[in-house]
Formats: sequence, structure tokens, C-alpha cells
Amino acid sequence: MNSPTPEHIFDIELLSIKERELRQLALMCLKESDAKVKAHKVTALRTAWLEGQLSLDNVQAIDAPASIPGRPQKPELVPPLDVKRRAMNTHEGRASLIHALAHIEFNAINLALDAVWRFTDMPEAYYVDWLQVAQEEAYHFSLLANHLETMGFHYGDFSAHNSLWELAEKTQSDVLARMALVPRTMEARGLDATPALRAKLAQAKDFAAAEILDIILRDEIGHVAIGNRWFGFLCQMRQLDPIVCFAKLAEQYRAPQLRAPFNVSARLAAGFTAEELHAMKIN
Repeated sequence: MNSPTPEHIFDIELLSIKERELRQLALMCLKESDAKVKAHKVTALRTAWLEGQLSLDNVQAIDAPASIPGRPQKPELVPPLDVKRRAMNTHEGRASLIHALAHIEFNAINLALDAVWRFTDMPEAYYVDWLQVAQEEAYHFSLLANHLETMGFHYGDFSAHNSLWELAEKTQSDVLARMALVPRTMEARGLDATPALRAKLAQAKDFAAAEILDIILRDEIGHVAIGNRWFGFLCQMRQLDPIVCFAKLAEQYRAPQLRAPFNVSARLAAGFTAEELHAMKIN
């Protein structure tokens, strides 16, 4: 995957002091429609934060623009059941799987950026955590998009669905609901699905893709742990029982039903308690 030309990457040094605010810049990245440029911008944004070039305003609300998330014209977004399934024993079938995973990671970049800019009055560590998630999701996307290109395809060559972002829209008014249902439900499903996908790719002798999934699973455990941490923080702050609260939110927002098989060890490593998994009927 070729790097974007320099003029496409915002230069922190050229921004005024007022413009060097983390949440505003996260929104700028979210609005970016070029997938490659978005990934590079997010990496630049986290680097600038770590180098102390940015400030954080966690009090002022930002008006939500209509143009989010920025996304390229392709892939075509269709209902989940309309995404064409291809046999894994074909080159195109394996490419379609890599494409689907790249699309998940692209959406995950947007979800993390949205968590940064949208919600006010959270501790600084919350914004730092989700900026880290955004940068790691950008890395995952780049790995998968690069690998897809070695197979003779590009991100956008296959259709995709938009379920992840739809749940983000449903939970846009409450950070508690967002923490409960995006990292702890949608992203946690990735912990369950990744081992089987990795095995299929390894069986097809696509060892490079299998190694990418090893990286993704390692990092996603950390991302789900971040969701668990902030969900627990918010439940404690609002004096809510986490297990009861999660069940009510899952019902209220019609979260996807959890389906076996489950990666119990990864879920425990990501901070779910045995009691929570029992309540979710995960064993």
C-alpha cells in the first residue's frame, strides 16, 4: 500500500495552538474519506499526542457533523446477508475474507475516533486509551490492506456491511451504552471468531495473513479490556450493577445475540469476570 502524498497528512506544526486540540483533530481524522490517509493521519495524531504537541479539552461539546464517518466510495455497503460469500478454497475467496477483516478494522478506526471526540467529561486517560486503540486499528487495517494488495486486490473491491457503525450511531447519546455494546459486544465477538479464521488461513497456507491475525488478536484483547475498564468506571460512577446494567442495555439497544464458540480465555484476559461470562451464558 503506497503512502499518501505529504500534503494529505495534516502537519501539527502548521496548526494554530487552538487547533492542536485532541478531540477536534480526532474528528478531523474521522471525517477523512480516504482509507489510507485516515490510517496515516491517526498514526500522526497519536505521535503528536505522545510528543506533547496537543492539548485536551474534555469539557466542551463538539457539534456532530453530518459527514461522519468519512469513507471511500467503495466498498459498496449492503445488508449483512447480501455480502457475497466465496469459498475459502479459492484465491478470490481468501481475498474476500481478508477484505472483510480490513473493513472491520477500518470501521474500528472510526469507532475509536468517535469515542475520543464525541463524549465529554471523561478522565484524560479515557481519551488517551481510545487514541491508542485508533492507532492500533489503523495499523491492523494497513497490514490487511497491504496483504490484500499482494493478492492482486484492493480495499473496496468487494462489498461490505455497516453493522459496526450502525451500533455506534445507536449509542451516540450515552458513553455508558457505547462502552457496553461496542467494545464489550461487537469487538469481543472478534476475540471469539479470530482463532477459527486464523486456522482457515493457515490451512490455506496463507501464513502471512495468519500472522496478521495473531497481531490483531493480541491487540484486540487490550481493546476489549479498555472497554471493560471504562464500562466498569462508569457503572461505579453511576452506582450501577455492571451485570444488570449490561443486560438492560443489550436489550434496550437490541445488541446482537452472542453465539458460540467463545474464546473464554481471551475474554478473561480482556477483563471479563467469570461471573459476567456466566450471566452472558458464555462458558
